[in-house]
Amino acid sequence: MRHEAHADHGHHHAHQHTDQARHGHQGHHHAPAATWSMAAQATLHCLTGCAIGEVLGMVVGTALGWGNLPTMLLAIALAFFFGYSLTLRGVLRAGVDFRTAFRVALAADTLSIAVMELIDNGVILIWPSAMDTMLSDALFWVSLAVSLVIAFLVTTPVNKWTIGRGKGHAVVHQYHH
Repeated sequence: MRHEAHADHGHHHAHQHTDQARHGHQGHHHAPAATWSMAAQATLHCLTGCAIGEVLGMVVGTALGWGNLPTMLLAIALAFFFGYSLTLRGVLRAGVDFRTAFRVALAADTLSIAVMELIDNGVILIWPSAMDTMLSDALFWVSLAVSLVIAFLVTTPVNKWTIGRGKGHAVVHQYHH
């Protein structure tokens, strides 16, 4: 093949992508480049919401004298609530209507929060005596911190995988300016 043919083809290909970007659509789908940094940022975002929900749920459940199961269920529900809320806040700030923003938050965070909560609560469940601690016990805070670190380490590759497929937090990035 002649060099000029390569050059013309490359120029046409670049021009085609420019036209596609300008018109807001693509002829073929390219998944975004998923870096470990992007995945870690998405996971830290998720971890923030999960940690707020976990701690608040444990505090409320403990203060109300609830047992382990209802306290854990409240903590999980609040983790999802705060995880979605953080994403929702950012997408709404971009000027998106609530219904669309809510759908984006569900698409962006559901798998990430679910994995985070599964790992986080699983670690707490299997950690000897962690379920029997009070908020004033060092073991409560140590086991929670360790479980969140492990959940972060497991969830980051999940987020990298979903971002690389144009899912998860990749959905949110189109609303960031």
